[in-house]
Amino acid sequence: MRFSWLEAVALTASVVNAAQDNLAYSPPFYPSPWADGQGDWAHVYKRAVEIVSQMTLTEKVNLTTGTGWQLERCVGQTGSVPRLGVPALCLQDSPLGIRLSDYNSAFPAGVNVAATWDKDLAYQRGKAMGQEFSDKGIDVQLGPAAGPLGRSPDGGRNWEGFSPDPALTGVLFAETIKGIQDAGVIATAKHYLMNEQEHYRQTSEGLNISDSLSSNVDDKTMHELYLWPFADAVRAGVGAVMCSYNQINNSYGCQNSHLLNKLLKAELGFQGFVMSDWSAQHSGVGAALAGMDMSMPGDVGFNTGTSFYGANLTVGVLNGTIPQYRVDDMAVRIMAAYYKVGRDRHSTPPNFSSWTRDEFGFEHYAVSEGAYERVNEFVNVQRKHADLIRRVGADSTVLLKNQGALPLTGKEMTVGILGEDAGSNPKGANGCDDRGCDKGTLAMAWGSGTANFPYLVTPEQAIQNKVLEGRGNVFAVTDNYDMKRIQAVAAQSSVSLVFVNADSGEGYITVDDNEGDRKNLTLWQNGDNVIKTVTENCNNTVVVIHSVGPVLIDQWYANPNVTAILWAGLPGQESGNSIADVLYGRVNPGGKTPFTWGKTREAYSNPLLTEPNNGVGAPQVDFEEGVFIDYRHFDRANEEPIYEFGHGLSYTTFGYSHLRIQPLKAADYTPATGKTKAAQIFGKIEDASAYLFPDGLKKIHEFIYPWLNTTDLKAATADPYYGEKDSEYIPSSAQDASPQPRLPASGGAGGNPGLYEDLFRISVTITNTGNVAGDEVPQLYVSLGGPNEPKVVLRKFERLHISPSKQVVWSTTLNRRDLSNWDVVSQDWVISPYDKSVHVGSSSRKLKLHAPLVFEQ
Repeated sequence: MRFSWLEAVALTASVVNAAQDNLAYSPPFYPSPWADGQGDWAHVYKRAVEIVSQMTLTEKVNLTTGTGWQLERCVGQTGSVPRLGVPALCLQDSPLGIRLSDYNSAFPAGVNVAATWDKDLAYQRGKAMGQEFSDKGIDVQLGPAAGPLGRSPDGGRNWEGFSPDPALTGVLFAETIKGIQDAGVIATAKHYLMNEQEHYRQTSEGLNISDSLSSNVDDKTMHELYLWPFADAVRAGVGAVMCSYNQINNSYGCQNSHLLNKLLKAELGFQGFVMSDWSAQHSGVGAALAGMDMSMPGDVGFNTGTSFYGANLTVGVLNGTIPQYRVDDMAVRIMAAYYKVGRDRHSTPPNFSSWTRDEFGFEHYAVSEGAYERVNEFVNVQRKHADLIRRVGADSTVLLKNQGALPLTGKEMTVGILGEDAGSNPKGANGCDDRGCDKGTLAMAWGSGTANFPYLVTPEQAIQNKVLEGRGNVFAVTDNYDMKRIQAVAAQSSVSLVFVNADSGEGYITVDDNEGDRKNLTLWQNGDNVIKTVTENCNNTVVVIHSVGPVLIDQWYANPNVTAILWAGLPGQESGNSIADVLYGRVNPGGKTPFTWGKTREAYSNPLLTEPNNGVGAPQVDFEEGVFIDYRHFDRANEEPIYEFGHGLSYTTFGYSHLRIQPLKAADYTPATGKTKAAQIFGKIEDASAYLFPDGLKKIHEFIYPWLNTTDLKAATADPYYGEKDSEYIPSSAQDASPQPRLPASGGAGGNPGLYEDLFRISVTITNTGNVAGDEVPQLYVSLGGPNEPKVVLRKFERLHISPSKQVVWSTTLNRRDLSNWDVVSQDWVISPYDKSVHVGSSSRKLKLHAPLVFEQ
């Protein structure tokens, strides 16, 4: 196959082309920074260097390359180094549990974690998932996600991440990563970067476009919005980062040297490895020099038997196109992450197959080759995680409206449970592959970010059980189009509980003409008409929404017969129990909405691009709004939301008082200076004859190997253009191994350590002024003061449990990054001269306490 010497090898060429076409472009940055073991990576870096120094070139290459789609048990699996006791690494979806497996838990989605605003719950969920992945023999969890961030409310995969606010996302992203890795599994921060819609993220038959969509963004927005959570991930010690399908400023994410080399590795100090999203790699040399360390699933296209890495990477090193230090660095980064989470102590072979639930099958599923063996051992890894899942589901439920209808007493005479979303999928909880349908209650959206349910408790089941405890009557209608029966049940009910939903997912699945992204923000399955019919017949209607994000509720939210509204998100396997806990007061709701509820889709701005706008070239999406997404946009546009970001009611009430601000002494900020050490090489490179395919080893069809078939390097690549004008396509300095200048904003995990020095301590008193214990989430926002800055931006928060009539003093700090803006001229964070102030309250628009921030001179 052609090894892409002339196929988008480097950004140098793409920059020129983009400039000529007057399109956004991504400036090149080379060479790719080499890991140096800074901070708490020092010990594992040393161990990684020791073992990589013993490896041959093909053994190093084997670590960097997947073996091919469906050739091993996991969705992605690297080669191994058996001579040194290094096993193949198993990489497996998803951010909410183990995909394509059995006897595993189905956790609440990331958006629900955001709605809890609870750091400890985020950590506990991460650790529980990590335990299950480890018990299944998985080395790398393909999650969590902070991309998409949520630029557009109808983006198909927003629910996999957390929130469109970078600070809320960053904190919970980091806590999830810590939990996963404390359980001995490498976490993957994805999708890097600005993968904000499903339309055109890839080229495919029928789209009539030559390249994937380009997300075009300026440097300031990049740092202050989309890169922000990934800085938190690096600071948390994340072992892997997954580069995305889309282009960023007209350079593919997995060969974008500005994003990978400069921002991630040089500026943020990332010490782990960068893997491609599945088939997101578009070049070999270009990707390697731009900083991509691992090719997944290894083959160029699924089951092609060809690879940009594998033997072609071996050739690239042998002919000098890729310097040895680069492949050494790839291997060191992978092994350092492996050691950092203690995977060498926890590693076991995968005990399941992603491709079949049969107990026995071929070793290499896609080609029915290898041993016929036991491929599924049916290991139950659920532990007692159902209790945690139930708690996250309840604690993430947001009480948007309550006119005294809730909590229910359990003594209601007649309870109506109305709406398809209350009941079971007639095909079964896992009846639609990767959850690719909207039938029954919505507890998980669709795509690769899913897991199989071990069971699914529906709202109908849980509520009926509760009603029967009180000897009441309960009737359910789960046909959303049988208005006659819905009307009849509503008319005789003391309380009507209406369940509605809105779904979305990954773009390879289309559901009801929703191509991953939502085609609108309305309720699905006739939900609005169900609510209308019920409210016309029952003056005590409680609406529960299971959705991937905001939906339009303007037609009915203010109806006086709608006595309560709850958003329950995508709560996972304990869905019914979680919502029943809140409805009946076993749990006092404390969730806060992690996004804004607008009156119309137009109120959000930032429409999805659903038609090509660049001829047959890459569709162009210009992020002209800058940092003004979600509540920041609503504030700037003076757009009144229905429910603002951070809003959430309780069965009790809270008061805020006594805001205090204390300046802290901190050292002056010092931009990083000097140079890195020179790149090192580990081990020696022999001539091509040392890397020929081993005698006696049986080749598996479509399997990706690191070895050569011949010592003729041109023939080994099968590239007809091999050697032609190579130098023109190798970026300037891309092969430079000399010490490199440090970036001003660099110097530690997540950037310059000075960014994380605390400048102010803030405290506030919060009082439970009601009669029952409850959770409150104080939110601290900052006004950065500049003329083109958001009115306020979230910086700190905490979920607190407070007994009735009790007070809690909440104390937090603001660090230098919290109060800085990105300066595109100095390429560093600076505190602007504009006046700054702090605002504390219960939501982004209920900020009762505020005061100026006065810096010590």
